[in-house]
Amino acid sequence: MHYSNFYLFPITHSRSACGASLLAHIIAAKYIEHLPFYRQGQRFARDYGWQLHKSTFNSWFAAACTLLEPLYEELAKRALDTDYLQADESKIKVLTNIPKDKEGNPKKPSKEKGSKQMLGWMWVAHNPLAGYVLFNYEDNRAAEGAEATLGSFTQGYLQTDGYSSYNGIAARQGVYRLGCLAHVRRKFYDAQSNDARRAEHALKVIQSIYAHERVAKGMEPEARHAYRLEHTLPIYKSFKCWLGEQACMVTPKSPIGKAFTYAQNQWPNLMTLFKDGRLLIDNNLIENKIRPLALGRKNYLFAGSHKGAQRAAMMYSFFATCQMQGVNPYEWLKHTLEHIADTKLSQLHTLLPGYTPEVAHL
Repeated sequence: MHYSNFYLFPITHSRSACGASLLAHIIAAKYIEHLPFYRQGQRFARDYGWQLHKSTFNSWFAAACTLLEPLYEELAKRALDTDYLQADESKIKVLTNIPKDKEGNPKKPSKEKGSKQMLGWMWVAHNPLAGYVLFNYEDNRAAEGAEATLGSFTQGYLQTDGYSSYNGIAARQGVYRLGCLAHVRRKFYDAQSNDARRAEHALKVIQSIYAHERVAKGMEPEARHAYRLEHTLPIYKSFKCWLGEQACMVTPKSPIGKAFTYAQNQWPNLMTLFKDGRLLIDNNLIENKIRPLALGRKNYLFAGSHKGAQRAAMMYSFFATCQMQGVNPYEWLKHTLEHIADTKLSQLHTLLPGYTPEVAHL
């Protein structure tokens, strides 16, 4: 790869200019291959004799994010403009010299001696119908974080785990909360060492449900809805009876007791599945979109600031959407950086990953 031949992109720093191809390569390498900027700098110095300071990478990246921010806002609007939304959240460490909340009040840093890290959260929303993914950074995991991310969602199905911060959104008139069977399964899986007999029975029941889901996967929504009512609903009903019979025979605070409690508390949300054939049985799709964040944490450990965390959220949003749309993320970002400055605000949506005129009208 000969970087000297890259098309010059109007982002400059310290007498240097960065081409759209190079900038797309650098950003994709960090957020898809999880290579921190300083490691990329080491590689450029080793392979090309090109010395670049980390601050140069950061300045280029910040300028690109400023340019892309209106497109991120367009993506956020379209991701939330649906009647079926999946949501989840994942932690991220943030380095900050003065830990404060949004009101300016000091926040407690991490417990590590001399540490200036604090814990932030990436809130993630996935629109399964249009294939858009939105990451939004907030400095908390409370209900206010859910509200800041999902505030405009007022009608339809909201699929989450049992976390209470989503309760306010789910309680809105016209919003139906949809549970995640994978989270129920996880509780029983973790309880096998505590009560193998009951846990394994629950896992076998859940396995049979997923077997029917595989059969119904390729069906149109109406056919899938009818198939579930005929084949899956009876299993759910039998499972509910078994849960009720067995729950009183286990210690509530034991792993198996907690698995029973979680399943029973989530039961009304699990039954929402039978309202609409478009709905998915679990939140695994959105958890797959969060996985790159977990891999990135191992390599670059933390975001450099609250602003840096939100810039990361922007890139995770774009690249996760590229994955959902079957789009090459590097090629998409290069094309977008080359054209966004000349694109009217009313036409920004045409730069979204996987854009087609049909998608625009969903």
